[in-house]
Amino acid sequence: MMAATRDPVQPPSRLLLLAEGRALWEAGATLALWPLLQLAPRGDGHAVLVLPGLVASDISTKLLRRYLQGRGYDAHGWGLGRNLGPRSGIENGMVAKLESLHDQSGGKVSLVGWSLGGVYARLLASRHPQWVRSVVTLGSPFTGSARATNAWRIYEGVSGQSSIDPRRMQHVQPTPSVPTTSIFSRSDGVVAWQCSVETTGPQAENIEVVASHLGLGAHPAVLYALADRLAQPEGQWKPFDRGMWGPLIYPDPARPE
Repeated sequence: MMAATRDPVQPPSRLLLLAEGRALWEAGATLALWPLLQLAPRGDGHAVLVLPGLVASDISTKLLRRYLQGRGYDAHGWGLGRNLGPRSGIENGMVAKLESLHDQSGGKVSLVGWSLGGVYARLLASRHPQWVRSVVTLGSPFTGSARATNAWRIYEGVSGQSSIDPRRMQHVQPTPSVPTTSIFSRSDGVVAWQCSVETTGPQAENIEVVASHLGLGAHPAVLYALADRLAQPEGQWKPFDRGMWGPLIYPDPARPE
């Protein structure tokens, strides 16, 4: 359930894949910078559903959810165990969780998805926009080549399904009708960054960071940007302001390859 079409984009190099080990350093940097991260805007208490990446569970998003809870959000894991692809019951389970959070909170729910979790988030927003406030994806392959990742064989092995899935991707590839942000890294060692680039528009944007794929959910620049995006009042969306942090933290996502 990655992208539905084929193009010249290749998976990240072996060198970038080996460099994924820096995710541990990135998590350590977040802990060291925890006090500084408290400068991010606070939320209004609305519900946030966080969806994990391929073969990961809610444990992988614990730090991210803890941070969001500290910034005033009602953050929840998906509660469906390891993400082994859209196997039987998974899609219905996500819909039920989203609907439950919407009903309990009395308001729309923001969706945050890491890698494959971001593909799910876009699918949910496409099919159930009445329950969704915004979507933020982290290194998610929602466009381009179905196999421009270093994870497609794992996906097919654990899900029992082909990574080329045009039926679902027809809902995933178009920009959702709600405020949408794609956070990506050109040094991603798992997903080709070109597959995570959103078509910018009145409510759609890209935020580039310098991070590993495995560290996206625990990277200080990602957490700050995520809190900033979620803090926007409904109906008052504005693009992310990179100015105060500069290009070393948030490079220009529109610069040439």
